[in-house]
Amino acid sequence: MAAVGAGGSTAAAGPGVVSVGALEPGTASAAHRRLKYISLAVLVVQNASLILSIRYARTLPGDRFFATTAVVMAEVLKGVTCLLLLFAQKRGNLKHLVLFLHEAVLVQYVDTLKLAVPSLIYTLQNNLQYVAISNLPAATFQVTYQLKILTTALFSVLMLNRSLSRLQWASLLLLFTGVAIVQAQQAGGGGPRPLDQNPGAGLAAVVASCLSSGFAGVYFEKILKGSSGSVWLRNLQLGLFGTALGLVGLWWAEGTAVAHRGFFFGYTPAVWGVVLNQAFGGLLVAVVVKYADNILKGFATSLSIVLSTVASIRLFGFHVDPLFALGAGLVIGAVYLYSLPRGTAKAIASTSASASGPCMYQQPPGQPPPPQLSAHHGDLITEPFLPKLLTKVKGS
Repeated sequence: MAAVGAGGSTAAAGPGVVSVGALEPGTASAAHRRLKYISLAVLVVQNASLILSIRYARTLPGDRFFATTAVVMAEVLKGVTCLLLLFAQKRGNLKHLVLFLHEAVLVQYVDTLKLAVPSLIYTLQNNLQYVAISNLPAATFQVTYQLKILTTALFSVLMLNRSLSRLQWASLLLLFTGVAIVQAQQAGGGGPRPLDQNPGAGLAAVVASCLSSGFAGVYFEKILKGSSGSVWLRNLQLGLFGTALGLVGLWWAEGTAVAHRGFFFGYTPAVWGVVLNQAFGGLLVAVVVKYADNILKGFATSLSIVLSTVASIRLFGFHVDPLFALGAGLVIGAVYLYSLPRGTAKAIASTSASASGPCMYQQPPGQPPPPQLSAHHGDLITEPFLPKLLTKVKGS
């Protein structure tokens, strides 16, 4: 499920996050800088910790938990959290909340049903992430998963008629090249791996996850344009569909085993940590991302890759060779270039023949920036470093 931030705008590109408006004019510069650094820390830690925690929980000795149950639990917790937030918005008036939900969910059922498609894709994506991380080193997954930037950009061009600058296209090519090098290193060995790992299955899962993330994010933006639902309402609707579809997937994939061993079979504190990270991580980032700009999010992605790599060396015995370092470096550079604002891109263009500005959405000079949207995965997460999706949503 995509986490949608509080404020005036929403979007999703995977189990992601939607940022909310910028700081009000006149905010003290020192406080602004402090909030930006806090935002950077939260973005880096959340982005890296989810991947590392899933990897850690899936490689612990002993009984392995059912990934489908973890996906369902994360959706339930997200939905309950959004319900409580809506309850607080109604000043604790249960009658007003019930009437509001009846009108928004049941009476306006067409709008509700529109969210079934992205919710289905996000649920599938969350399950695919468990498959990918179970079969790939955390650092390799983190680098490869940045392909979601490429898929989101391509679907934006195809479905929303967006245009990309030459520097953006160059950065996407650089991104693809870096991921290809990392995967070539993985296929060529990349150090010892557990016998139960299947790099081919991991690669297929992460590619499918990136494709679903890109399509769902752009589709979600397309259907939410002009919507009148609040951001927490949209998260609640996604949670309802996500829980139902997650239960269907659980029954289809592991129903017999779950019925025999129990829903919470194999759950440990580490597993609960993964569930809580998935459930609340996106909502937390939605709150702090409003203080971050595109460059900061690009830095956060780059730092999270470095953090995941360093942690993988210490926790999982991951081996970094020159080929992996080259590929990861290309990906980090591509993410940074893609996230540069238009003004910086113009400066680069003046000294480089291959740049015209990587900002997908160009802002007229002297105009305030529009509310910005960003995505994180999932689921959810994850995902707040994808191309900006501008979707204006009125508060309810």
